[in-house]
This record gives sequence, structure tokens and C-alpha cells, in this order.
Amino acid sequence: MSDLNKKDIIDLLERIAVYLEIKGENAFRVSAYRKAAQALERDERSMAEIDDPSKLSGIGKGTAGIINDFLSTGTTALLDELEEEIPSGLLPLLKLPGLGGKKIGKLYQELGVEDAASLKHACEVNEVQNLAGFGKKTEEKILTAVNEMGKRPDRLALPHVTAAVDDLYEFLTGIPDIVRFELAGSFRRGRETVKDLDFILSTKAPEKVGETLVNHPRVTEVIGHGDTKVSVELTFGETIVPVDFRMVEDESFATMLHHFTGSKDHNVLMRQIAKARGESISEYGVKDEASGDVRHFETETDFFAHFDLPWIPPEVREGKHEIDDAPETEGLITLADMQGDLHMHTTWSDGAQSIDDMIDACRKKKYSFMAITDHSKYLQVANGLSVERLKRQHEEIRETRGKLTDIQVFTGIEMDILPDGSLDYDDDVLSTIDFVIASIHSSFSQDEETMMKRMEAACRNPHVAMIAHPTGRLIGRRDGYAVNLDRLIDLAVETNTILEINANPNRLDLSASWAEKAQERGALISINTDAHRYEMLEHLPYGVRNARRGWLRKDTVVNTWSGERLLDHLWKNR
Repeated sequence: MSDLNKKDIIDLLERIAVYLEIKGENAFRVSAYRKAAQALERDERSMAEIDDPSKLSGIGKGTAGIINDFLSTGTTALLDELEEEIPSGLLPLLKLPGLGGKKIGKLYQELGVEDAASLKHACEVNEVQNLAGFGKKTEEKILTAVNEMGKRPDRLALPHVTAAVDDLYEFLTGIPDIVRFELAGSFRRGRETVKDLDFILSTKAPEKVGETLVNHPRVTEVIGHGDTKVSVELTFGETIVPVDFRMVEDESFATMLHHFTGSKDHNVLMRQIAKARGESISEYGVKDEASGDVRHFETETDFFAHFDLPWIPPEVREGKHEIDDAPETEGLITLADMQGDLHMHTTWSDGAQSIDDMIDACRKKKYSFMAITDHSKYLQVANGLSVERLKRQHEEIRETRGKLTDIQVFTGIEMDILPDGSLDYDDDVLSTIDFVIASIHSSFSQDEETMMKRMEAACRNPHVAMIAHPTGRLIGRRDGYAVNLDRLIDLAVETNTILEINANPNRLDLSASWAEKAQERGALISINTDAHRYEMLEHLPYGVRNARRGWLRKDTVVNTWSGERLLDHLWKNR
């Protein structure tokens, strides 16, 4: 049996539909796979609970056979044939605005477009504008998008480098000549984006280790290969990740790690402290200027202690107030403080796993509590819950939680704040729900005043517990809507509404700087994964690192509270 979940199957059916569109197959055949995907999306069960897909309205026996192939083997003959037939360079074009399978099919069939380069050429010689359904403006937009597509970003969002980080940790652990290693730089500080990855390696055999590094199977270019530094580019899918490996004797490991972890401004602050003591700091140690002696340290803790400072966490080494407020860093929230996750989705809306699956996953994490928060009825594209379905789901949750002694499962909903400022459910529905999230998923182009009226309507509703991903941004892809965060924070404090740090590394919303301001004014914060599948539950550390960058203390974050304290807070003013 394969490990595919319902979302995987839906995605594969959609992929077949797109391939068929590109081929120019008849609309009925394409529609069959889209209808099957929609049928699975509408069904509230996980794939393990669906005995026979052909019994679902919208899924015929032939499509059901393909679904069963996916479940048993992870693929099917039709998909294998299509992937062999359709040029692989066409698939990235689906990410371009306005280009779906049908239009890409027309470009492929009539102009011979097979990849971004051939599409760019077709636009430049004005062939695209002559196709039915395109036109000159469309051609210009496509050309602009293709040109942007070819540019390498200055900085990479965290999801683009996570695979490289995991791969390199495993790779470096297997090199016997490395005494110890650590990832430094922006990634260690928990920044939202990184320019490259900086690994510090302790070794007595730099030549041997360097040779191993440049022969990593994913290295596609060697930028530099010296005695103490190796710079390479690794390719993971469509992403090129620059990596610097700095090799050093073990006695200088701690100071090298500190030097390449801290921001430039943080390192300036530390050098000023050293200078006042008649010392100087380099990546190789701390030098007494009078005697010329160089002191080395086993750990960063020893390094900071030399300057009468506690260990300063990497997340706050930004050259701001971390020296003056160093004692306070011991009180920053940690991953170990987190008692639960209050934002996740199941197969009842657009999640991959069932309620029981998500409960089991959270129990394995030893959480004290959790909330099931599927989408509300307005978000039809995400199979949002009608009032009737919402009530049925919450009956199921209440029945299930009555059997559990090791975790509290809260009923919840991620409810849309509608474009006109109203909420997606009436108060009589909301009054029965433990954890009501309000969020915006529509009309992003509305002006700030209109957006703030929507936010205020949610905050002032006594049943709304939290505003989710408050700005709607997607890092590097979407700036978010016109929300006045100063006003939102004041509203949240006034109405006792929680603000979310969405831990999805594509979001990290609220940002660290705004989370810091929210805490200063007395707002409560919740850090959640917004998980739509098992793997996304593992995003929680990103959110915690973001919170630590904002100097968030344990008590500010409601996920660190006991379940009883949280429930008291949720029901206190309703």
C-alpha cells in the first residue's frame, strides 16, 4: 500500500485532468477526473474510511480503479503514460498567472511551446497574441511573468531551503572527519528568508572534508574550494540553494559559530564590549590586546560568560536591545512550553486527514489540548462547512473527546469575515463552539478602512476567540491586504481577542516585529500550524522561532496555558 492521503489523491486526479487538457482531450474526459477530485473533496471521510470510491456520486468505475491504483501502488498506468508523453517543461508554466491546462495545451499544440524558453520566444516574436483567447495584452503579461520566472530571488523563503537543511544535516553527520557542526546565519536566527546557508564545521582534516563536500550528489556548481571554506550550489527541484561550509579547528568553533550567526549589528555590539575591556573579537577567538594572548571557548555559553552575559539566543542577535535586556532572554518562549495547536483542518473541509487521524497525531506529540478548526461555509472552494455539517462534526468531536483522558479536543471553526463585514455564521451557531477563529480569505484588494471594519466586526463579536494570519501575506508571493496593525492590536487588547502567529513558513503572520509590539501593548498571542496534513504539524518550531525573535514570553502565548485556563478564557465573556 502507498502512503498517499486524500489530498494526494485529489492532487493526482487534478494532474491527470491538466495533462489531458494539455493533450487536447475532449472536455468530458477531462471533466471526469475533475468531478472525481471534487467528489473526494466533498466527502468527509479519509481514504482509509472510503471502502469503494465508485459508490461516491461523481466517480465512475474506471476512475475508481485509478484511485485504487494510487492507493495500492502510488501511481497508475495512465499517469505514467501522460508524464512520459507531456514535456516536463510545461508543468512549471502552470504557476504563471492566467495559464491553466487548456491555454498551455493550446500553446503546446499550436505553437510547439514546451518550456519557459520556448514560451518566451513565442511571445517575443508575437505568435501568442494571434492565438484565439489570448491577445496582445495577455501576451505582454505572459512575457513579463516568464521573465520574472527566470530570475533567481535574492533571498529564499524557508520552505525552499528546508529540504536542503535536512539533507545536509544527514550528510554532514555521516562524515567521520567532522568533529561537530552547526548551521549558522539567518536560518539559525530564525529569519523569514535566507540568502544562503552557512555551516560551521570543526575538523582536523579540511582537505579531506572539502573533497567530500564538493562531491555531494546535489551539488550542481562549485563556487569556491579553499582550505577553510567551500562554497557550492545545491539543487532541490526547481530551487538552487547556495551553501557556504567554513572549516575550523575545534578550539575556534564557538567563536566562529557566534561570528557567523549574529547579524552585523549584533557583532558590532559585542566588539564594542570587548574593546572597552581591552580585547578584540574575531571568528577565531578573543584576543587580549595588551598581551596578545587569544582565548578560546568550548561553547557559545562560555563565550558570552567571558563578557559577563548570559547565553543570548540566536533569534534575538540582531543588534537591537539584546545586550541591555540579556537577562530577559531566559524567559523567552520555547518549543517545550507549547501545550497544543489551535488551528488545523481535516477531511471535513480541505484537510488530508480525518478528525481521529489529527487527534492521534496530536496525542503522539503529547499535547494537552487541540482544536479542530475546519473552514466555514463561505469558503466553498475549501469545502466549507454548512451549519448542518458543522453541527454534525461537533457532535462527533464531543463524542470522541468524551472517550479521551490524555488530551482535550476543542470544537472549533475557521470562520470567514465576509467582504461586507458580516460573519459567516450567526451568533446562535457561534455560541456553541469552543474556539472560533475569524479570518479573511476574500476581497484582498479592499481599502484599509473597509478591511478594518471587517476586522473590528470580528474582534467585537464575543464569540470570536482569535484573528488568524492577520495580514494575509505569503512571504515572497503576496504582500497581504491593507490592514492597520496598530489599530488591530489596540482592538485585540480592548476586546481580549487573541492574535495568531501562523507557523506556516510561507506565512509567519504575525511577523516577529509586530508580535513584539502586540506583547508590549498587552495582546495575547497564539502560535498555530494551520495544518492541512500531518507534515504541516511539524511547522510549529518555525512559529516558535518567530515568536522568540519578537521576544515573546511564555505567558503571552495561550498555547502554553493549561487547557482549563484556556477554556476559562474562551468562555469568560460570552
